[in-house]
Amino acid sequence: WTAGSFLLYAGGLTVLGSAVGALAYLSRSYGDAAWVGWTALVLAVLYALAHGFRLRGRWIAAGVFAFSSVIAWGAFVGALWVWFGWLSTTSFSSFHGFSVARLSLVLLVLAAAVDDTRRFRFPFISAITVFVAWYFVTDFVSGGGDWSAVVTLIVGLVYLGMGTGSDEPSSFWLHLAAGTLIGGALLYWWHTSDTDWALISVAALAFVGVSYGTKRSSWAVLAALGLFSAGTHFAIEWSKGTTSVLGIRNPRDWVPYAVFAFVGFLLVALGLRSRADRAETSRP
Repeated sequence: WTAGSFLLYAGGLTVLGSAVGALAYLSRSYGDAAWVGWTALVLAVLYALAHGFRLRGRWIAAGVFAFSSVIAWGAFVGALWVWFGWLSTTSFSSFHGFSVARLSLVLLVLAAAVDDTRRFRFPFISAITVFVAWYFVTDFVSGGGDWSAVVTLIVGLVYLGMGTGSDEPSSFWLHLAAGTLIGGALLYWWHTSDTDWALISVAALAFVGVSYGTKRSSWAVLAALGLFSAGTHFAIEWSKGTTSVLGIRNPRDWVPYAVFAFVGFLLVALGLRSRADRAETSRP
């Protein structure tokens, strides 16, 4: 990670954001057929830039624009399906209903991501692959609700196994997707009572263990988010007359400070344990 690579990522993703914003504006300003034409133009420009940089040996710039071109490809196919009357704005609502058009769109985006990963050898494109693959599998075998959460948990565990068994740079995205999907499924079930958030805290500690075992810091980041979320719940629940962490109205409402102090010291203790383990293994 250098200054140059950061600027390439920042610039390329800014171009992508501008393209998405422009397409959103154009979709409101023109009819369905014209929108297909605009998305095709954006796709052609981004893909031409990707291949142009690849031929010049600028692999980071090529990869960033290839990543953007996959997003543009999804927008183009989606616009085409809308023009044909196969899709509507409600077609992507929480996996409800079986839609061949929706599944075909997702499958075509997945195919483009896999193909561009092979062509450009750029791990960042794997971020699209893992999450689109999860969406396709979950949408194909479930219809929302608890069953979708179960499928999400299973896909997350599969990604964990795949990422643990791979040393490729793209395995980072497998681990990030695994943690996000597993954590998301658990939050879907456990997000209401004190017992639920206590279970989330236990799961966060398990995530720390996975982080140390796999040597992937993304699990530790997700664990910290889980502990902060649980801390927020308990700080609000146990405070008198408090509706938010920053909404303390009574000087006696000291509980949030104690809760987050505990969370902070817990994170420090978990971090020091890792350093202690490394120091122990490095001793002669």
